[in-house]
Amino acid sequence: MLQKLSIRNYALIDSVELKLDKGLNIITGETGAGKSIMLGALSLILGQRAETKYFFNQEKKCIIEGQFLLTDDTLHSLFEEHDIDFYEETILRREISTDGKSRAFINDTPVTLGVMKQVGEKLIDIHSQHATLEINDPGFQLSVVDTLADHQSLLSQYRKGYKQYKKHLQHLSALQTAADEAKSRQDYEQFLFNELENANLKTDEQSLMEIELQTLNNAESIKRSLVNAYGLLSDQEASALPVLKEVVVQIQAIERFNPDYAQLNDRLRSALIELKDIAAETLNLEESTVFNPLRIEEINGRLDVIYTLQQKHKVNSIEDLMGIHQKLSDNLNNLLSSDEEIDRLNQEIAQLKEQLEQMAATLSADRGTSIIATEQQVEAVLQLVGMPNAKIKIVKTPLEELNKDGKDNVVLLFSANSGQPPAPVGKVASGGELSRLMLALKSIMAKHTALPTLIFDEIDTGISGETALRVGDVIGDLEKNMQVMCITHLPQIAAKGEAHYFVYKNEKGVRPTTGIRRLAPEERVHVIAEMLSGKDPGLPAIANAKELLGY
Repeated sequence: MLQKLSIRNYALIDSVELKLDKGLNIITGETGAGKSIMLGALSLILGQRAETKYFFNQEKKCIIEGQFLLTDDTLHSLFEEHDIDFYEETILRREISTDGKSRAFINDTPVTLGVMKQVGEKLIDIHSQHATLEINDPGFQLSVVDTLADHQSLLSQYRKGYKQYKKHLQHLSALQTAADEAKSRQDYEQFLFNELENANLKTDEQSLMEIELQTLNNAESIKRSLVNAYGLLSDQEASALPVLKEVVVQIQAIERFNPDYAQLNDRLRSALIELKDIAAETLNLEESTVFNPLRIEEINGRLDVIYTLQQKHKVNSIEDLMGIHQKLSDNLNNLLSSDEEIDRLNQEIAQLKEQLEQMAATLSADRGTSIIATEQQVEAVLQLVGMPNAKIKIVKTPLEELNKDGKDNVVLLFSANSGQPPAPVGKVASGGELSRLMLALKSIMAKHTALPTLIFDEIDTGISGETALRVGDVIGDLEKNMQVMCITHLPQIAAKGEAHYFVYKNEKGVRPTTGIRRLAPEERVHVIAEMLSGKDPGLPAIANAKELLGY
């Protein structure tokens, strides 16, 4: 229940603090005094958008704060889901700065407006004079039937499953689109893959073949140079090796005279050994260099394949081609795995849909059973509020496809007078009839829900006299199950409240302001008498007011 509402710097309100009772709280006041402004301020801590143009003082921020007493344990999970501390006395606060920036808090924890709205919807239901339009909403009509069916746990489980079902369908659609696009490229990518696969590329083969080809194409000049080099090293009379051997002999003859000579001769012997190896390798290279036209043709053919692939794929190396080969392989494998994923997801969707169909069938059966009870209970309340001949008929028809509520479409038909066949409520009900029908629906729903606070904003539209008394009785009966706040112009309803708050406009300052105060018992008599007969009520009006109040 809402224990306290604090409003600062909103519309005509400079600063107001309202403490509320747990039963029926009545709010009255003259037209334009600011009764509905208070609901506007309250809506801000229920997650509604705000505009700075509604500030009382454009140079100060607006602060709305509501203190709630929470006794419903089901709210624990909602608070835990959003990492909010749960207290029995919970405070929702909204601050709007002068630049329009808004901040929302629950128990001093910053939250988004979406979270604040989620929590607020669990705490307060506001029914305004314009909310009778809601009665034409098929979703609301279905919610009435669901409330009396008392299958909220199953409906919640179904909606959770349906959400997953829709998510799976969206994922499947994305996978199928991607697979279709991939399949449109599959033949071409398979061709490219096969081409690279058949090429059987190897790391460094291009550079090695290019070197070999260069050697083969220049075999004659290479052999000539190698032969000449070998001759200069070893095969001629004045070649390098015999000369170097003679130098070793000469130094060896004197190396005993000085260690430096011996060291020098060691170096000469090492050079001699190295030069012999070079000469031998030169000879081997010359002998292995053979002009081979067939090998040249083979290498040219292989390099032509490589060059063609590089040009096609716009790359410059074997490594790049091998990378493309791997990527094509991955794409083709992904296509196969995508098909497997699609098959698996189709199976999951089929299983989930079967489960949802079963739950939807149970929900539909429950609704069919509750429709009769709903019709009877609503008609009973309508009789209490002065509509003895009113009838409602709830028509349930099956849907072709599942939706978030199952597979049922519900239409509420209404007739206010005997002999008049029930028709869609929006086409046959007057404003007063709509108000009373909505009150009847809300009153029976209140007995089956855990909503802590219900607010009626001028639900008395289009009614008066004896009907107003009966409407007041129904509203008064609601306080047995919940806290009720009722903004009204009718004295018959105002007299039903345990607490009566009077909204007034103060014209004494520089600009008018709105205030609110709780009336003492004797003040209630005077205010209700004024509601009966106008300003300066006479003794009959005062007596009538006392009678309404039971004084």
